[in-house]
Amino acid sequence: MHIPAPFRLHEVTVPAELTDYNQHLTESAYLLIIGDSSDAFFRFLGVDDAYRRAGRSLYTVETHLRNLREAHEGERLGLTIQVLGTDAKRLHLLHEMYSAADLVATAEQMLLHVDTRAGRAAPFPEGIARRLREISAAHAAALPVPDYVGRSIRIPSTAPEA
Repeated sequence: MHIPAPFRLHEVTVPAELTDYNQHLTESAYLLIIGDSSDAFFRFLGVDDAYRRAGRSLYTVETHLRNLREAHEGERLGLTIQVLGTDAKRLHLLHEMYSAADLVATAEQMLLHVDTRAGRAAPFPEGIARRLREISAAHAAALPVPDYVGRSIRIPSTAPEA
C-alpha cells in the first residue's frame, strides 16, 4: 500500500459563520476543522458509520492546539496528518494547518479506541492495528517529529515579571 507522508485529506475555505468579531477564524473553529481532518483520516482507516454502528469508535482524550496566526474569511486552508505513534488501544496524531505555505495552526491529539457497547477502551481490530503500525513506521521513516510535539503549556520560571 502506498502511504502518503504526510496525509492530505482535508481542505476548507473559511466561511463567514466561523469567523469572529475581528473577522478571524474563531478559536473553536480551529478545533472543528482539525476534527474534520481527523474524521477524514478515520474514514481512510475504515472507522466510518458502519464501524461505529458495530460498537467501536475513537475518542479524543487529549488535544494540544497551537494557533500560530489568524485565518480570515475566504482563506483556503489545507491540513496534513502525521501518525506519530500507535499501540494496542491508542493513536497519536499531529495535524498541521496551512494557508499556502504558511503554517496557521498545529494540533497534537491522543485518541483512544473504544468499545462503545462495553463503555471502555478496547484494542484496535487487527486489520486497523496493522494499517496503523504500517503508517506509523512509514511516517517515522519519512517525516521528522517537529520539536514542538509533546510540549506542555507553562510560563517558564525564568520569565521576567510583566
